[in-house]
This record gives sequence, C-alpha cells and structure tokens, in this order.
Amino acid sequence: MSADRRERRLVTALFVSGFATFSQVFDAQAILPSLSRDLGIPSSTAGLAVSATTMGIAVSVLAWAWLSDRIGRTAVMRISLVATTVLALAAPLSPTLEVLIGMRALTGVALGGIQAVAMALIVEVLPRHRVPPAAAMYITGNTVGGVTGRVIAGPVSELLHWRVALLVVAAIGVVACLLFFVLLPKGLEERVARPAPFRAALANVGHHLRRWTTLSIYLQGFLIMGSFTAVYNYLGFHLTREPFSLPAALASLFFLVYFVGAASARVAGGLAARIPPWFVVTGGGLIVATAALPMLAAQLWVLFAGITLLTIGTFMSHPMSSTLSGMDADRGRAQSTALYQLSWLTGAALWGWFGGVLYDRFDWTGVVWLSTALALGAVGIAASRAWATRTGLSGEESVA
Repeated sequence: MSADRRERRLVTALFVSGFATFSQVFDAQAILPSLSRDLGIPSSTAGLAVSATTMGIAVSVLAWAWLSDRIGRTAVMRISLVATTVLALAAPLSPTLEVLIGMRALTGVALGGIQAVAMALIVEVLPRHRVPPAAAMYITGNTVGGVTGRVIAGPVSELLHWRVALLVVAAIGVVACLLFFVLLPKGLEERVARPAPFRAALANVGHHLRRWTTLSIYLQGFLIMGSFTAVYNYLGFHLTREPFSLPAALASLFFLVYFVGAASARVAGGLAARIPPWFVVTGGGLIVATAALPMLAAQLWVLFAGITLLTIGTFMSHPMSSTLSGMDADRGRAQSTALYQLSWLTGAALWGWFGGVLYDRFDWTGVVWLSTALALGAVGIAASRAWATRTGLSGEESVA
C-alpha cells in the first residue's frame, strides 16, 4: 500500500472514530424532553444523561493516555470503540434512571480512549505539514457525529421512544466501529508505542502544566470552548422566548450551523499548513469576539449571523489548539493531548453552568458578555503566542 493511500485511510478512520464518539455523547441531548416526560423528572435531572457522559470522558483521558504509552495508540482506540459500542447498546435497556446515568458515565469512560490518543496518533504518524489538515478532518468527524446524533435521536424519541432513539444511534455506532477496524492501516502500532511507567506519565503531566508552551494551549480550549458552550446551552431558551417566540422544533434547526463550523475547521487546517497555527487560533478567537453585537440583536437573521460567526471562529481555534497540544509537546505527547481534552471538557462544563447563572440574572445579555469575555481572554493568550512565533521566541519559559 502506498504512503498516500495509507495516510488517506488513516485520516478516514480517524474521521469515523470522531463521528462515533460524538454521536454517542450528544444523542442524549436530543432526547431530554422525552426522557423527562417519560420518567417524570425535571429537566435538570434528565440533563445528567449528557453531563455524565462528558464527565466520564474528562476523568478517563489521562488514564487512557498512560495505557496507550504501554500498548499503543491504535490498540487503545480499538478497545475504546468496542467498549463504547457494547455500552451504548446496553444503555437504552437500563431499568431505572440511576442505571441509565451510570451506563452513560461508563460510556463516557470508554469514549475517553479515542479522545485521549487520536491527536497524538496523528502527530506521531503523519509528516508535520500534513498534521493540521488531518486534525481538522478528525475534528470534522466529531462535529458531524454530534450533529447526526442529535438530528436522528430527537425526532425518533418524539415519534417512537427515547430508548429506541438511543438504540438507533448505537446501531450507527456499530457500523462506525466496523468501518474503523476495516480502514485503519496495519503496522502503525510499532511506530507509536512508548512504554512508560505510571510515575513517568504523572511526571509528564506536571511538566506540561509548568511549561507555558503547552499550558497556554490548554487554556485556549478551556476558554474558547467555554465561550462556545455557554451560548449554545442557552440559545434555545432565548429563541423560544420574546422577541422571537420560535417553536422548539424550529429553534433546534439553529444547531445545523455546526456544519458551517465543520467546513471552517477544514479551511483552518489548510491555512495552518501555510501559516503558523497560532495565527489561525488568534483569528478564530477574534471572530468569536466579534459575534457579540449580532448575537444581541432583536432581528432573527442578525442573531443567526452572530451564531454563525461564533461557530466559525470556534471551529477555527479549537481544532488548531487540539493539534498544537500534540505538536508542541516536547515529551509525553499522549499526556499533552489528553490534558487538552480534559481542559476543554472542564471549560465547557464550568462556563456552560455559569452561563445559566448569568442567564437567570441578566437574561441573554449576560450569556453573550460572558462568551465575549472568555473569547477575548483566549485571544490575548493566542496573540502572545503568535507574536512569539513571529519573533522566533521559543516560548519555553516555565510558569512555576
């Protein structure tokens, strides 16, 4: 098999893995109204079906990264996808809410294997100039999977049942898992396995957190994905109330703008192959910051333009930051990429929750200004790194 064909198959396999991951994470978001009605529980309790999966990923990524250093990146990805498929098929059969939430949490733990090592695999296997577009393709798989999970699960849960909706998405996950096994080129294991004791893995974590070169990347994910999640968490509330008063089904169509984000991720990947990636990250953050004014508008089309800008900017910045977490790691690459995943998931959870506090007190305006403040913080960090890149500074200074 030629090198070009192996690369295409690897990138396609990673796209499929990203699709499988995020379709299983966010399908539950679309069934929450049905779940709430069926079990007679408040919406906040139903929401645990989503947050349990997200937190399962967050708490497991470092352990998966350590395991991948011992048995290989692709071995971890195979184990992760198989475990995810089994758990996703079993979760809809849960007899109680508590069991369902537990199964969703375990599904997140299983999914953490993909999130922890996919970017490290890309960086280690591909030539450096091919890493940004390949990483963008992987992030695109995440995006398309997240949208597909929601778009399929929502209508099926309303027409049939939320259990059927989860089973349908899980069945799609089975197909994705099989495709991954077929597409993944053989012979990658020997090139990526890096046996290391657990103590060494912990030392790598401490090293990355003390090193501004990598810490600044984790802060990017923490801030920019917090900015993004805060807006999307409360956009539905804003659209279904005055001055728009849209039906919930129509308001949910706003989420399809994610596909624009997927396209912008591909464009950003191409740009980063020609200009320093930190310039792309900075540009993405600036676009997010400029979305504030249109998002505050009372005209629906202007609001839509603002949401589109927010989405484009986020998907320019986030994939590049994720890529840099592997490219800029001078050691312990799996730990670095896992730390980035942990950072953006924590930011999404924390700022997504705090956005609700501001929404209850200051309405939509509070959410928008939180999003803008977080984006500006990300821009400041990214611009300083872009300047260091331009002037040839190493950025290796310690923060300790």
